[in-house]
Amino acid sequence: KEYDKQFMSGLVTNQERYNNVVDIWGAAGDQVGKAMMDELSHVDVTDRNGKSVRQESFNSIYMMADSGARGSAAQIRQLAGMRGLMAKPDGSIIETPITANFREGLNVLQYFISTHGARKGLADTALKTANSGYLTRRLCDVTQDLVVVEEDCGASNGVTMRALVEGGEIIEALRDRILGRVCIGDILHPDTQEVIVPHDTLLEEDHVDQIVDLGIDEVKVRTVLTCETRYGLCAKCYGRDLGRGGLVNVGEAVGVIAAQSIGEPGTQLTMRTFHIGGAASRALVASNVEVKSNGSLKFSSTMRFVTNAKGEQVVISRSGEALVLDDNGRERERHKIPYGATLLVKEGASVKAGTSIATWDPLTRPIISEYAGIARFENVEEGVTVAKQVDEVTGLSTLVVIDGKRRSAASKGLRPVIQLLDEKGNQTKIAGTDHPVTIGLQVGALITVKDGQKIEVGEVLARIPIESQKTRDITGGLPRVAELFEARSPKDAAILAKVTGTVSFGKETKGKQRLVITDMDGESSEFLIPKEKQVLVHDGQVVNKGEMIVEGPADPHDILHLKGIEELAIYIVDEVQDVYRLQGVKINDKHIEVIVRQMLRRVQITNAGDTNFITGEQVERSKLYDENDRVIAEGKQPAQFENILLGITKASLSTDSFISAASFQETTR
Repeated sequence: KEYDKQFMSGLVTNQERYNNVVDIWGAAGDQVGKAMMDELSHVDVTDRNGKSVRQESFNSIYMMADSGARGSAAQIRQLAGMRGLMAKPDGSIIETPITANFREGLNVLQYFISTHGARKGLADTALKTANSGYLTRRLCDVTQDLVVVEEDCGASNGVTMRALVEGGEIIEALRDRILGRVCIGDILHPDTQEVIVPHDTLLEEDHVDQIVDLGIDEVKVRTVLTCETRYGLCAKCYGRDLGRGGLVNVGEAVGVIAAQSIGEPGTQLTMRTFHIGGAASRALVASNVEVKSNGSLKFSSTMRFVTNAKGEQVVISRSGEALVLDDNGRERERHKIPYGATLLVKEGASVKAGTSIATWDPLTRPIISEYAGIARFENVEEGVTVAKQVDEVTGLSTLVVIDGKRRSAASKGLRPVIQLLDEKGNQTKIAGTDHPVTIGLQVGALITVKDGQKIEVGEVLARIPIESQKTRDITGGLPRVAELFEARSPKDAAILAKVTGTVSFGKETKGKQRLVITDMDGESSEFLIPKEKQVLVHDGQVVNKGEMIVEGPADPHDILHLKGIEELAIYIVDEVQDVYRLQGVKINDKHIEVIVRQMLRRVQITNAGDTNFITGEQVERSKLYDENDRVIAEGKQPAQFENILLGITKASLSTDSFISAASFQETTR
C-alpha cells in the first residue's frame, strides 16, 4: 500500500513499485515459511515435573523433509504456510501472491493462477532432458582423450586455494576445496613453523582437519590446469580418485568421468532465467566493510587514496583491497574497497573483529578530485549540456548533465568538463606528465561544486546516482552452464584496461567516446566506447591492467588475456558452481577444471621463431611444446604463443583427430 501511495504521488516509477511489491511479498513468504518450520521442528511437551520443555518434534512431515528423504521446506510451506508468488507463462511474477495454502484450500482465482506453473513445469521437463543430454554429449566429446598417463609430472606451480566467501558468508569451506588434492610445498605450523604436512602429500581427511584447526587459511595445491604432462594428465595433479578414495590410478579416463559428473545433474537444473530482486538487490546496498577477525590492517598494492581537508582518507582506486593480517603476517581476510569510500582506519593499525574499516554511500558514486585548484567549467551551459534541477523539498538547485541524444545538433559533441587552475590561472598538470587535469562529467552526474570555487584534494566534484535495484534477468540453470563452457562473449561485456596507465578522453566520434590509456612509457592504447555506456573511470585516473573500465558481465576471453589462466579457471569454476549450488547439487571443482583444461588446449602462435609453425596458426599445446623442445635442443629460437580459449563444441571440432571430430557433428565438413 505504501508503495502504491508513493507511485500515485509520482515518487517512484511503476517498474520500481512493482519490484518493491514483489520484494515485500517475497520476504513475507519467507518469513511465513520460517515461522512455520520453527513451529514444526519443535514441540512443547510437559516433563515429569510439569514444566514445559521445547524439544525436537516427531512431526512426520517435518522428519521427512529434514532427513532429506523427500520434499523440501519450500513444499511444506505451500502445504501449511502460504503459496506465495506465482509466475505467469512468460516468466514474469504476478504481484498479488496466493496467501492461502493447500490445507486451507485455494479459491477459483488462486487455482487458476496456479495452473500456469503446473503446465510450464511439465513442458520444461521435456525440454530439459534433451538439452541436458546434449550438454553431456558435448562435454564427453571434448574430454574423451584426457587420461591419467603418468604418476607425477613434476609441476611445481599450482593454485592457492582459500575458502569462498561472498558477502561475509562462507559459501564453501577451505577443507572442501583442498580435500583429495596434492599440496605444493610443506605446510607449516603457524606458530612453531614445524612441518605438519610434507610437500607432495595427498591431503586426506585428517590432514585437512588439522590444517583447519590450526587456522591456516590458504593452501597451495596441484591442479589439473597446471599439469605439465604432454598427452594426458598425471596422478598427482588430479589427486584423489573420487570413486575410490585413493590417489587416482594411471589409465583412469578422468575426462569422461568429469564430463558425466557435470552433465548428469543437468536434468536437475532449471531452464528458466531468474528475475533477481529481493536477496540480490539487498546485497547491493552494502555501505561499509567490517572486519571479522583481529589483526593488523594492510592495503593491497592497487589501493590508492588521498587525504581531504577534513583529514579523511578517500579511496581513489577501483580495485583496492584491504587485508587483515594476524600476528604472524598471514592473511586472514580481504575486502574490496570501492572508489569513493572513506577509510576509517589507517594502514598498519590493529583492528578488532567487528570494526568498520571503510564506509561509503551505496546509492551514489562520487567523482573525487585528486588535485587542488580552482574549478573552471567548460562546455557546462545551462539548457545546452546541463539542466538545472531544483529540489522541491530543500529549494537547492543542482546542475545535471543531460544526455547527448536530447541535445540540439550543434551541441551534441560538447563534453562538459571541469578543469582545475592554479592561482595564476594556468591549468594544473597531472603529476609527472604535461597532461592538464580535466574531469569529464558523465550523463546524469549531479555537479556539486560551483564555477570558480576553490577545490581541495579529495573533495567531491560531482555525484552519479546509481540506479537502485538492477533487475537484470540473469540466465540461470542449464543455459548458463552451456554459455560458460561454450566460452561465449556476453552481449554488453565489461571492458577491461589492457595496460596499466593514466586515463584520458580522446576526440569523440559519432555515438562513441574515445578513451585513451597512456602507460608509463608514454605508449597509449585506445578504446572506443558507446556513449550510452557508463564509464567507471574518469580523466586523470590511474588504472591497473585488467581493471574494469566499463561495467558489464565479464568476458572470459578478456580474463584469459589480461589476467591469465589461473584467474580464468577461478572465474569459470566459481560461475558454474554458483549455478549448481543454487540447486543444491555438489560437484567437485576438479571436474570443472578438467573441462577448462580441455578448453585451453590450443594455443595461437604469435611468433614462429625457427619452428615449423606459421605465425597466427592455432596448434595443440602439447605439439607446440614438443616442437619447441626440438628447436631448443638444436640451439635455435622457439616459437612464442598466447593462450586461447575455445568453447567445448569448437574444441571438439578442432582436435587433430579427424575421426573424433567427424563422429561429433558437422561430419560433411
